[in-house]
Amino acid sequence: MRAIFRWIANLFRWIYDWFTRPARRIGLGLLVTGGFIAGVGFWASFNAGMDYTNTEEFCVSCHTMGDNLLPELQKTVHWKNRTGVRAYCMDCHVPHEFTDKIARKMQASREVLSHVVGTIGTREKFLEHRLVLAQREWARFKANNSKECRNCHDYDSMDFDKMKVTSQMMMRSAAERNASCVDCHRGIAHELPEIKGAGNPAFASLLSEASHVNASPGGSYISVAPQAIYSDQGLSNQIGSIEVSTPVKILEATDSALLVELDLWRKNKGLARVWYNTFGMNVTNAILNRDINKDSEFISVVESRMDEMSGLEWQKVRASVWIEPGHLLTSVEPIWDIARHSYDNACSVCHRQPQPASHDANQWPGLFAGMVGFTNMDDDTADIVLKYLQLNSSDFATASETGLESTIQSARP
Repeated sequence: MRAIFRWIANLFRWIYDWFTRPARRIGLGLLVTGGFIAGVGFWASFNAGMDYTNTEEFCVSCHTMGDNLLPELQKTVHWKNRTGVRAYCMDCHVPHEFTDKIARKMQASREVLSHVVGTIGTREKFLEHRLVLAQREWARFKANNSKECRNCHDYDSMDFDKMKVTSQMMMRSAAERNASCVDCHRGIAHELPEIKGAGNPAFASLLSEASHVNASPGGSYISVAPQAIYSDQGLSNQIGSIEVSTPVKILEATDSALLVELDLWRKNKGLARVWYNTFGMNVTNAILNRDINKDSEFISVVESRMDEMSGLEWQKVRASVWIEPGHLLTSVEPIWDIARHSYDNACSVCHRQPQPASHDANQWPGLFAGMVGFTNMDDDTADIVLKYLQLNSSDFATASETGLESTIQSARP
């Protein structure tokens, strides 16, 4: 038995000596050659592993990518087009330079870990975290001036004369500024994330200011946010809602409710549920529920007028409704300040944004709908910006210049 233990001890001593004093057993040339071969083998294996993790097969192997992002890419021109040139995952999300690539791989480990531990392991969880994931990529593209995009799309190689006129204007301006592609082009390969919970923080200050306004009977005020309207003082029977910046006149005030008068316009067509700020202009201020009769007792028709442009009869209506207190301001200017700031910041990134007075009130909804998709405005901010553009459009600029102050006052409290 002692002989066996002695043999085992000698074996371990020999192995230890082999690894700790290799120069005594192996020549220096053989050692260097072996180290070189081992290094080459390691480098080849490392590169092979890196290359595999850059393949689309690897990217969509987890259901987070395969179920959520791949179907979105397959709907776009980057997946299938007339030229047959495809963009793969690594073309957009993996830098070509080695050091940048390693840095990106280290960053991507967060997403891999989130998938493994289940943070984004389901469709619902993925959508919940999608905004954060998208903002990280947008920030990366912004920081490197969209280097991955420019591997295929380069300003110097663009033939602007072959573009549509509107595209020429935007792309020439972007080229002059050397703008990052992500400034204008988001959601072109994957759907844009919803902005839930990422509302404009400026609204909090408006609501705080409105909560301290002492609304008194006989005064005229502006709604600071969309809010419900009711037919009863107890606020139990909701009949519709009013939009942001809607002018109201206080008729009666209690601690729990305000009786206000609405003085608006509607089209005498169908249910006539939508009430507008001004005659002939689609600037929405109130929407009634579908079950509310347009001839209800609380509604009175003050005036009827024919719109020659549309051939429709418009009616000026007056209604007394109840609202919750704490959502009114004495001036529309604080609301417009937020709208103006949001419009200038969000809509001047891609190109020089048009002035509000460059279009009329009925043109702005369609124009703005085509612009807002390229921004990160939440729904509340988008609504308030559109209202600002409409109520500062050429219709009202013309009215001011010709002295029609009554029209302006009815539209801009």
